[in-house]
Amino acid sequence: MTTPMPGAGSPLEDANTAGSLMLPDSDVTTPDAAVPVSRRRSGGFADVWRRYRRNRLAVVGLVIVVGLAVVAVLEPVITPYDPFEQNLLNTTAPPSADHWFGTDVLGRDLYSGIVYGTRLAMLVGLLTVFCSLVIGVTLGALAGFKGGAWDAVVSRVVDVFLAFPLLLGAILIVQAVGGGVVSVVAALVALGWMTTARLARGQVLALREAEYVEAARSIGAGNGRIVVRHILPNAIAPVLVYAFTNIGVVVVAMASLSYLGIGVPADVPEWGRLINQAAPFLQVPGKTHLWLAPAAAIVLTTLGFAFVADGLRDALDPRLRGS
Repeated sequence: MTTPMPGAGSPLEDANTAGSLMLPDSDVTTPDAAVPVSRRRSGGFADVWRRYRRNRLAVVGLVIVVGLAVVAVLEPVITPYDPFEQNLLNTTAPPSADHWFGTDVLGRDLYSGIVYGTRLAMLVGLLTVFCSLVIGVTLGALAGFKGGAWDAVVSRVVDVFLAFPLLLGAILIVQAVGGGVVSVVAALVALGWMTTARLARGQVLALREAEYVEAARSIGAGNGRIVVRHILPNAIAPVLVYAFTNIGVVVVAMASLSYLGIGVPADVPEWGRLINQAAPFLQVPGKTHLWLAPAAAIVLTTLGFAFVADGLRDALDPRLRGS
């Protein structure tokens, strides 16, 4: 009796054998099959948005911020009057069908001035925070990753700048270089990057010895690539939270400078300048609209960005990623 050689069976047996070899065991699964498609797609931004929208105040803040951005972009379209056009024969008029918010002390349409002030506040706030982020994250990451003399120098410079109160330092800088929107932005950037640098430095210090950073070093990745591709994406969350909070601080600081009579020119309908011009009418009956509208705009903007920052803090918290 001869033993059949391998592969010498019938075609049906060969097909069954081949099929059994091609099909994986029931308890072995591929990585793609192990994770449902819907679950794989729920990571990243979708996961952050899911946690963000749980915070109702954060959603309200996002609606406010988006609304302010739309108003700022559409300012030339939605303003019925030129915000700079003066009519000295119709000053401090109460709200009416022609002037929804009334007119200011120079006879300008107050609604148009508030909308223009929104555009100016968003521009200055976003530009100031962006420049502060670039400077602060760069210096903070350099100090945290390099350490040694770099860390000592950056830390001491940060300490020196933090010794100046924001408003007082901004007044000195604007008075030294002259008024104007550019001067205000420069002053607020010069005094606003230090906290960002400290946050970035602390995060980089905590992550520079992480296992995935060591793995990147072991395969020959350069320091610049390690910082940009591996450390900063994991360190940026608290910096972004602070940045959104700081936009409201910048808006208040700019309004404060304008209220004190420095910063933007006197004829610019900026919120702080409008409140300053309304100060003599604070106790005059029927003139509440002169200061109420710009004050409400400042409060609404500050609260909107604060609510967004609060929602981002909860959404980007690594301890909540499993929830």
